Amino acid sequence: MLAARKAVIAWLFLSFERALTAQTPLLSHTPPSFYPVEDDLGQWDLDKAPAINATGHLVFDTANSLLQHWANTHYRIGHTIVPGTVPVGTLLYHGATSPHMPTALDWVAVEPDHSLVFCKGPIETGCWHLTLAVTRPMKVLYFDGSSAAKLLEGTMDTQDLVAWSKMKPDWVWNEKQRIKDLCKWGQKYGLNGFVRMEVNFEIMICDFTSHMEVVSFLNIESTRYRKRSPTDMPEDPTTSERPYPCPDVGLICFRTIVHHVFAIMHSASWRANYPGETRIMLDFSGLISFYDTALVPSLVPRRVGLERWDHRVEGISSEDIERVQDRLAQALVRPPVTTSGIDWKTVLRVVVDRYASRLDFMQYLLNMTLDDRLIFDHAQQIQRRLRTMLLPYTLFSALPPNTSVTANTTNLWAAPVFRECATSHTASIVARETTLMPSEHLLLQAVQETTHEICRVATKMWASGMIIGVDPLYPPEQRSEADHIHTLMGEWKEDLTQLISWLDWSVWVKCRPACVFEEMCYLPTWPYGFLPTPGEPHQVPWNSASLWPDPNKGEWRRPQPKCIRRREPYNF
Repeated sequence: MLAARKAVIAWLFLSFERALTAQTPLLSHTPPSFYPVEDDLGQWDLDKAPAINATGHLVFDTANSLLQHWANTHYRIGHTIVPGTVPVGTLLYHGATSPHMPTALDWVAVEPDHSLVFCKGPIETGCWHLTLAVTRPMKVLYFDGSSAAKLLEGTMDTQDLVAWSKMKPDWVWNEKQRIKDLCKWGQKYGLNGFVRMEVNFEIMICDFTSHMEVVSFLNIESTRYRKRSPTDMPEDPTTSERPYPCPDVGLICFRTIVHHVFAIMHSASWRANYPGETRIMLDFSGLISFYDTALVPSLVPRRVGLERWDHRVEGISSEDIERVQDRLAQALVRPPVTTSGIDWKTVLRVVVDRYASRLDFMQYLLNMTLDDRLIFDHAQQIQRRLRTMLLPYTLFSALPPNTSVTANTTNLWAAPVFRECATSHTASIVARETTLMPSEHLLLQAVQETTHEICRVATKMWASGMIIGVDPLYPPEQRSEADHIHTLMGEWKEDLTQLISWLDWSVWVKCRPACVFEEMCYLPTWPYGFLPTPGEPHQVPWNSASLWPDPNKGEWRRPQPKCIRRREPYNF
C-alpha cells in the first residue's frame, strides 16, 4: 500500500512538472533568480529585523485603508491627504430645516441615513431632505482617519494644516470657519469639496450651484427632535434629560432615537472594509503621507516610544509644513496624463489578500497547547502552510546542505527564496521606476518594506522547519525530540506574533468569536457608542461641557471590536 501511494505521488509530481515545463516563457531576459545572492547578502539576512523607526508598513496600511470606515475608526487620527474625484451620477444627500436650497458652503452625506440626522423639524411640520446628483466630475480632497470627529486628540490635525498652516484645537467646533477657509484655499486648485469621516463619510461642499443638480427636495417626517447643540448639554450629568430630548422624553422616544443611531451605524458598516467607499475615486499618485520620513522628518522623533494610537501630526516643523503644502499643490495642479497608470489600490490589496488569512490562521495554530504525542504532526501542519505560502518562490536548488554547519546556521541557502518572495510584487514596477511620481515612489517603498518583512519571517520559519526535520516533503531519517519541536514552535510563535503586531492590519481587527446573526461587529464611533440605557444615569463627562466619556480612558481611547445587537434592546 505504501509503495502504491509513493508511486501515485511521484506520478502527480512528474505530471505537474511536465505541465510547467511545457509553458513557454514570456520574457527572454535572465531571471533574477540566477544572479548570485552572495552579492547582496546583507539585504536578504533572515535575522535582520526592520529599523525601530521604519514607517513603510504604516504608509502601506494607511494607504490600503483609505475610505474604509473600520480602519479609520480603529485609528482615528489621520495621517494621509489624497486628491480624488466624485464621479458623474453619484447621489449625495443633505438634511435641512427649511425648503430653502443651500447655495454656498454646506455639507452633504453619501448615505441618506446619515443626512437624516440633520433633517430637523418639529413633528407637526416635518423636515426637508435634499437629494443631489453629480453632473460633472467633482474634484475633492480626502482627509483620512475620523477627520470629522470633533476631538482634541488630533483628528483634525491634517485639515488644520491645510486651512491655517497650524493646528487650532480651540477651533475644533468652529466648523463654519473651517469650511470657509478650506474652500477659500482650494479655490485656486479647482477643488469642489473636502471628504471627511465620522459616523459615515461626508463631503464639505464649496458651492451647491456647481457640479450638482437636484433630484428631489422632499418634506418628510422628522426623525430628529433635538434643539440643543452638544455643547449646550446640562452640566449636571445626573439630570433626567436625555442627550437627544424629544417632546416626550419617555421610553418610546428614546428607543426611536437609539434605533436611528443604530441605522446610521449599520449603513456605515457597508463601507467598513475593502473596497470601502467606492463613490469617491482617489488618485494615489497624489497621496501625501505624514509617515513619509523624507517629506516630514520632524515627526520621526515625536513617535519614538509611542503606540500607533498616539501618533499625531502635532509637533510638525514649519519647514515640513511648507514641504507638505508644496507637494500637495503639485499634486493638485498636475495633469492626470502624467501619472504612471499603476492601480496602487489593487497592488496594496493583493499583498493583504495573499497573506492576511494565512498568517492569521497560522497564529491560531501556534496558540494551541499540545502534548508531546501530537506536537510533531502539528508542526508538520504549520510547515506545510509555510511551504504553500512560499511555493511560488521556492527554487528547486533551495535545500539545506548536509555538510555545511555554517550554511544551516545562517540559512544562506534559503536567501534566494526570501529574495524571490520579497520582490515578486514590485519587480515590474521597479523596472519602470523613472515614470513614477513622488507619491508613487513612496508607495513602492512601502510595498517593498512590507513584503520584505513578511517574506523574511515566513522564509525564516520555513527554513528552520526544514533544518529540524518537520517538512513533510523532506522527512528526516530520525524524528527530532519533542523538546526540540516545542522550542521550534515557540520560536515560530514569537516571530509570527511580532510580524502581525508590526503589520497591524485592520483586517485582523474583528470580533472573536464572530458575532451571531442578530448582532454586528462594532467599534466605538464618535459621537455614538456611550448612550445611556433607559433607567440608568449618565456617565460622568470628562468636563462640564462634554457629553462624551474621557477620551484618555478605556475603549474610547483604544477602540476594540465588540458584538452589538441588531435589534432592540440595542447595546452600544
